[in-house]
Amino acid sequence: MSRNDAAPGTVTAPPDRIRRMLSHLYVQCLIAVLLGAAVGALWPSVGADLKPLGDGFIALVKMFIAPIIFCTVVHGIASMGDARAVGRVSLKALVYFEVLTTVAMVIGLVVVNVVKPGSGLHIDLSTLSTKGLPPEATTAHEGFAGFLLAIIPATLVSALTGNEILPVLLVSVLFGFGLHASGEAGLGIARGVEKFSTVLFTLIRWIMRLAPVGAFGSMAFTIGHYGLGTLRHLALLVGSFWLTALFFVLVVLGTVMRLNGLRLWPFLRYIKEELLIVLGTSSTEPVLPRMMGKLQHAGASKPVVGITLPAGYSFNLDGTAIYLTMGSVFLAQALGIDLTLTQQLTMLAVMLLTSKGAAGVTGSGFIALAATLSAVPHVPVAALALIFGVDRFMSEARALTSLVGNGVATLAVARWEGELDEDRAKAVLRGEIPYVPAPAPASAPAPGTVPAEPDPKEMPELGAVPRPTRDPVPTAS
Repeated sequence: MSRNDAAPGTVTAPPDRIRRMLSHLYVQCLIAVLLGAAVGALWPSVGADLKPLGDGFIALVKMFIAPIIFCTVVHGIASMGDARAVGRVSLKALVYFEVLTTVAMVIGLVVVNVVKPGSGLHIDLSTLSTKGLPPEATTAHEGFAGFLLAIIPATLVSALTGNEILPVLLVSVLFGFGLHASGEAGLGIARGVEKFSTVLFTLIRWIMRLAPVGAFGSMAFTIGHYGLGTLRHLALLVGSFWLTALFFVLVVLGTVMRLNGLRLWPFLRYIKEELLIVLGTSSTEPVLPRMMGKLQHAGASKPVVGITLPAGYSFNLDGTAIYLTMGSVFLAQALGIDLTLTQQLTMLAVMLLTSKGAAGVTGSGFIALAATLSAVPHVPVAALALIFGVDRFMSEARALTSLVGNGVATLAVARWEGELDEDRAKAVLRGEIPYVPAPAPASAPAPGTVPAEPDPKEMPELGAVPRPTRDPVPTAS
């Protein structure tokens, strides 16, 4: 029966409209997440076997993370006219990171002491074992000196081939300042770095087409391997953690956006595709290139984005900060250990260190919690076995909170530095200037697409919005 012959009273969506809707990445990821959850619940063994789909997608993206961070940080520093501006932006970003991380930890500490999700469990420590925990969770962790020395890579190139972000940031900052100080001699290299980053963003755009496949595999594995029954046993901890993360995003980050003349809900709509990718993969790394492109499109200057956002992936993990305080105190409550306020504040101080450098990949928060417990004598590391089974269900909330937190941080630092086009930011968040990847220079735009930076002459209704004096937006999608 054709659409025109439909029965009276029925509503049918035009095929073209359905095709356009399915062409959006966030719709594809949402469908993939729902299908993955259904497969994991109905056929657990099949869902557990789909783990390589998610792991493979994350591995593909991680392959480009280090060189992308290197290129963006180097170009951001080299393109700044005043070297002092780099230090000023970095200092503002670090101060912001420390303040917001501390606020997140204090909120988590208050909630876990009020809700007391671990009280009444009366777990016998002798029944717990570190067997089955990840090897990284049971290895000895060095002190502050070891932490600093680990930032220094063995060679200049090894920083780009490792799995840690902090060594990449160190090499990138040094190289960027070197180019800046070299004057004319460094200009050619700086232009080459920028052109190389364009190639990297193009490759990332292709890989991101596989995001629904990765989200499907990761969600199917999570539900199929751990099961909803595991979640029910520790539902109070998981539920209170999700609600605390939601409170932090809506209240704390919402207040930061308001103080900077912007609103949180339009920003969340603007990055909905990235949020769904993170929800499916439990990792913020796959969306780092897309977030860079979108924040620049929203009016933040390329140098500020290139410095603040990658640094936030190591220094501004708000979701992990909440998880560390709630997880550690929960374990103490479950074991019947009564932590004094002084002991909890001591743990909080340690967490300010152990939370740094926990890259936004799945399981990094659990490793950071293990590092915290091994650094303080109050709670044994073996207690981690209590929450290992449900850690994956909290990993999504950690990643989502940290993603939103880093996006808000970048806009805030850009505004404080005077490097945010506020009129453009408001217009973009209202949806008046949609983010569409710019076509390759040698090819014509696809029919029906809107350029990433429209010409005001072609859009009279946006004539009042000033065209930003920003570096070109990378073609990330």
